[in-house]
Amino acid sequence: MGKYAIGEFEEIVMLTVAVLFGDAYGITIKQEIERRMSRKVSVGAMRTALNRLEKKGFLESKFGEATAVRGGKRKRYFQVTPFGKRALDQIMETRKQYWKDIPSVAFEFKFI
Repeated sequence: MGKYAIGEFEEIVMLTVAVLFGDAYGITIKQEIERRMSRKVSVGAMRTALNRLEKKGFLESKFGEATAVRGGKRKRYFQVTPFGKRALDQIMETRKQYWKDIPSVAFEFKFI
């Protein structure tokens, strides 16, 4: 994987950002991961992953307009970069290859 190496949680975060295209900000990302994965996500872990992925060049962010609903605070929206898309493509292809290469007897669950 080399330059595209990321952890499982980072992969889930990137996929979620892509799924939420145009509406991917902290709360929506957290809620979507929790809904799809049926697991709790801490705000701290998610923020750390988002910052790390942006620093690596897999994601980019921009601030939206300030709204009265949020007390004048702006949302930070995320989007997958072309580099991030290449990383996700490579991860998907690697996983497909692994699944393709598993011999059928591997899942017969009879001990030798």
